Amino acid sequence: MSAATGAGSPPAFPWGPVMHAGLCLLRLPARDFWMMTPREMQAAMGGLRPRAAGPGRRGLEALMRAFPDGERR
Repeated sequence: MSAATGAGSPPAFPWGPVMHAGLCLLRLPARDFWMMTPREMQAAMGGLRPRAAGPGRRGLEALMRAFPDGERR
C-alpha cells in the first residue's frame, strides 16, 4: 500500500541518505540502526547541537566591503 502524494502530504522519508549516514558513515550495526528513533538518529548525526550564529548586519557589511563582488583580478 502506498500513501497519497497529493498537496498537503508530508515529504517522503529520506531513507537512502539516512541509511547511508547510519550504516556507512556512523558504522552502526544494522540491529542498532533499525532500533533507533528518527530523533536518536538526528542526535547521532549532530543535528541537535547548537549552531553558531551567522554574522550580524555590521559583520556582513564588513565582509562585503572586504570581499566585493565584481571583476576578477
